[in-house]
Amino acid sequence: MRIITILTSPASPDPARGLFETLLVADGRPVRPAPHLDRLGASTRQLFGRDLPAELPDSVAAAARPLTLGRMRIDLLPEDGGLRFEIKTEPIDPAIFFPDREHGADVQTVRHPDWAGAHKWADRDWLESVEADLGDTMPLILTDAGEVLEAGRANIFIVTAGGIATPPADGRILPGTARAATLDLAAELQIPTAERRLYLDDLRHADDLFLTSSLRGIRPIRTLDGTPLGPPDPVTERLASELRRRWLDE
Repeated sequence: MRIITILTSPASPDPARGLFETLLVADGRPVRPAPHLDRLGASTRQLFGRDLPAELPDSVAAAARPLTLGRMRIDLLPEDGGLRFEIKTEPIDPAIFFPDREHGADVQTVRHPDWAGAHKWADRDWLESVEADLGDTMPLILTDAGEVLEAGRANIFIVTAGGIATPPADGRILPGTARAATLDLAAELQIPTAERRLYLDDLRHADDLFLTSSLRGIRPIRTLDGTPLGPPDPVTERLASELRRRWLDE
């Protein structure tokens, strides 16, 4: 087992590079755009003291129309005392959308002394550097005390005793839209849920682990620090099947 420790704190994100959001597009429409725009709007008000441009929702809808299944990125940049946005779209491989265990994630724990990921800063040089070192493996951020926070581009859940748990949205992690959708769905299906502090031992002793993100939906974790996990838990499979259906049927 290898745990990477960042020995020096990365520089704070550069606000001049702005913020971004990533949305899934299915059948020519953005999937659940309101939570994304609400989160982006909350960040712009807090960080820049401004509301989102009024024309952004219509532009998002128009940009989605040519895509059957794809990715949309919204970049929001401070400019001349206001905010300017750019939208880019591209198709995605259907195999990455709610993937099976074979296409699941390999995650590697990375200790970070003062992680704070509440906003989606466009300046992600530190993350891209770690990802370059890890190759196809995804970093999983831990505090120096071994508390689990989030993956580099996804939230993390454990499955244990027929229920799910995920770290609290306490300002240190991104309040993911897929994370929120998963918690809401689990409550509706009467699957016990908890938002609580998790540690590496919680992950090692869990029945299953999975990630949530707006593009991949629910993605199984197949290895943790190089150790293969067991077969998928029925709770993970049930949540993934139902959430995928809802996102495509909306």
